[in-house]
Amino acid sequence: QVQLVESGGGLVQAGESLRLSCAASGPIFSRNVLGWFRQAPGKERQFVAAFSWSEGTTRYADSVKGRFAIFRDSAKSTVYLQMNILKPDDTAVYYCAASTARWRIPEQRIDYDYWGQGTQVTVSS
Repeated sequence: QVQLVESGGGLVQAGESLRLSCAASGPIFSRNVLGWFRQAPGKERQFVAAFSWSEGTTRYADSVKGRFAIFRDSAKSTVYLQMNILKPDDTAVYYCAASTARWRIPEQRIDYDYWGQGTQVTVSS
């Protein structure tokens, strides 16, 4: 069973930065891709970024390219989401998710089998 534990959310002002962490445990084959989704009030959960452990590749939503970066610490089985130049539109609950996908990084929620509990990110203007 894969477990995902997120941390690092909070309240910041527009233009500031935050770093989210997702510590993963459980069978490695079940969490080859670790990603982040976010859900704002009244909106659907949307893909933000993901990292493929086996291929070492990344993928980003267009809305965060150039501002967010996803990277890993293999020794800690942890994936980080560095969020820079935050905007009020980035306000959401951010969820870590794990997928068994190989040779691709999925963006659809249905392709992720395990989810963390979520961490709130609020960006004030």
